[in-house]
Amino acid sequence: MKISVAIPESALSDESLKIDKTRKISVLARACAIFKIDTIYIYQEGNKKTDPGLMVMILKYLETPQFLRRRLFPKMNDLKFAGVLHPLRIPSHVTPVNSKKIKAGDIREGIVVSSKGKKFVDVGINQLIQYYGNTPTGKRVTVRFKEGYPKLSIKDIDKSEVNEYWGYSVKERANLFSILSEWKGNIIITSRKGKPVTNEQLSKYTKTDDHVLVVFGSPEKGVHEIIGGRMNKVQNAKSLNFFPNQATETVRLEEALLGTLAIINANK
Repeated sequence: MKISVAIPESALSDESLKIDKTRKISVLARACAIFKIDTIYIYQEGNKKTDPGLMVMILKYLETPQFLRRRLFPKMNDLKFAGVLHPLRIPSHVTPVNSKKIKAGDIREGIVVSSKGKKFVDVGINQLIQYYGNTPTGKRVTVRFKEGYPKLSIKDIDKSEVNEYWGYSVKERANLFSILSEWKGNIIITSRKGKPVTNEQLSKYTKTDDHVLVVFGSPEKGVHEIIGGRMNKVQNAKSLNFFPNQATETVRLEEALLGTLAIINANK
């Protein structure tokens, strides 16, 4: 079962300081990594925009292995408080090792670089590996070692070819309806208006190989309010309440994300 999530950029509106927004994004990223989220869709909701692009930038930054960040992310204001971010520690963030420890079949993230008119990949070891693929210089690439030390030859692979969790993708959308109307799999809408979730309901999603999108609302509006009268045009969607009988007036996004994904994961 593959899971993606849709969350609003306006989820940061309940934090006034950039350092607090940065911390919140870090919690969201960790939750998505813990539960092996495939894609995080960030959608616009309303006209109120505070620090536009901050969530997308930090989510991408956190998903990038540490040894690649300096090359891929120049100094910028959005990353001013990067020091408070918690590392994801997912398999693709393997700590750089000595080239002598590389063996055939190992998979690494790297960046394509140019040297003396030739292309190489920097995979975080103590030497560059010659590269014959089509990825442009300065771009990130996933490679598998065809031969280990000392020859160290590589080939491009797609992230889908990796057997273990290799990180999430981040995509931006202008609005939530555009995501839902294009989605080909099943949709779970998290809502206080939905039916209290049961194991039986979740088994319809977790016992299949279908890709599921879990949708979250904003601090000020639920998903039904955001979509409005177009909700009846959304196909294969089910509204479920993962926090029935909640005592708090609201459930914050970071709480909803962790709680909802934990419940789904427990029913796999």
